Amino acid sequence: MRTFLTSAVFILSFIFFECSILSNVFFLPVVPDLLLLFTIYISIQKGCLQGETVGFFSGLILDFVSAAPLGLNALLRTIIGFIAGLFHLTVGTSGIITPMVLGVFGTFTKVLFTYFISFFFPGVVLTYDFFSKIFLFECIFNGLLAPVMFFVFSKFQSIAHMEVSTISELRK
Repeated sequence: MRTFLTSAVFILSFIFFECSILSNVFFLPVVPDLLLLFTIYISIQKGCLQGETVGFFSGLILDFVSAAPLGLNALLRTIIGFIAGLFHLTVGTSGIITPMVLGVFGTFTKVLFTYFISFFFPGVVLTYDFFSKIFLFECIFNGLLAPVMFFVFSKFQSIAHMEVSTISELRK
């Protein structure tokens, strides 16, 4: 239950931050995808089921607040949550290089599946160009933010796993 509530708070916070604040910063060429990084982290730490769940709900909420077709982000993030969940506890999320690779790989996977879905809905789904500045900047931003975000997520995960007696001892 704590994981669900913590995930819900992170999802809503990131959606608010991405849509309200980062999208209005004029000097950013793209908005970093914090929800994607959160989905990848949860998938690797908790497995496919929780990764898919976080991916679906974060994508569904993102579909409601964005101009994307309803269900597109939910589908993309569910697939990414499943794929990242296949590496449950086999890939470490600490350090710098591994989270950077995961952030870039997650962005590349999102763009690849968006491109694939656009074949079925050619006039509806907007795709990235693999050789565009937008794709390059999003990969760079997600890659650079991933180690920082994974570190923050790990601190919240360690707080969530503290026992009640440990928390009451800390208050003294």
